[in-house]
Amino acid sequence: MNRRNFIRTVGTTTVLAGAGVVPMNAFVRPEVTKLTILHTNDMHSRIEPFPMDGGRAQGLGGVARRAALINQIRQEEEHVLLLDCGDIFQGTPYFNFFGGELEFKLMSEMKYDAATIGNHDFDAGIEGLYKQLPHANFPLLIANYDFSDTIMHQQTKPYQIFEKGGIRIGVFGLGIELDGLVPSTLVGNTRYLDPIEQANSYGTILKEEEKCDYVICLSHLGYKYDTNEVSDVHLAQQTRHVDLILGGHTHTFMDEPDIQPNLDEKPVLIHQAGWAGIILGRIDIHFEYNFKHKCVQCKNLLIKRG
Repeated sequence: MNRRNFIRTVGTTTVLAGAGVVPMNAFVRPEVTKLTILHTNDMHSRIEPFPMDGGRAQGLGGVARRAALINQIRQEEEHVLLLDCGDIFQGTPYFNFFGGELEFKLMSEMKYDAATIGNHDFDAGIEGLYKQLPHANFPLLIANYDFSDTIMHQQTKPYQIFEKGGIRIGVFGLGIELDGLVPSTLVGNTRYLDPIEQANSYGTILKEEEKCDYVICLSHLGYKYDTNEVSDVHLAQQTRHVDLILGGHTHTFMDEPDIQPNLDEKPVLIHQAGWAGIILGRIDIHFEYNFKHKCVQCKNLLIKRG
């Protein structure tokens, strides 16, 4: 699972030679910019590795090992984004004792670039989430939770734009329907907005107005369901302008990204990195020419004892 490679080419490059004459620029290697995207989801306050108790995950995970791996990759690669897809809180006594402070502090030390919000991030109430925001040195991105009538008003952003090696990357976040999943007393007057409508709206803004070369959605909708519940698969199929969906909520371990056609029959990649920090998701994107041609490679990294 951690070493299988996934390579797909999105867009093609063709060199035409006529009358036996090959253009000189056919021999010129195109300029390539590599973007490395590291991602986690559903960490659920798992600070230490799983105990050696005979369980399937024994000895796996742990923030210290993840931090060391991230630092190693940053030394090896020039352009790196580190992202999280929600459910940072809840699952070990660290959350019960510190309410999310430790999780945000450690993510800040690891220099996460952005994260979205999962349903369990409300487990100490919206006030509890608000209380921990000073410990997060990264933006919380969420486009479909309207916090305007809550204490979280203006504490989140719908999207963020990053510049890496001349590539303009737009990142926005989407959260799952909270009604029926989280008690109303914990979310207050938070209003849930349709994620597909918001994705189409912000995808258009990022691609057409903000002129982003690549658009990433941080999703806590879940990979896919047997019901009509909105999922990452639905999102990919019913939107435009989204290139990559990094997911959470369903704790799905994926050997390689799923590829779904969007409304314009263009490929959208969907990927999720299990849960509890057992693996660090990694996707390398090689942008060629004017960024219209892309080669994507996925190589998940299992976090285990050395």
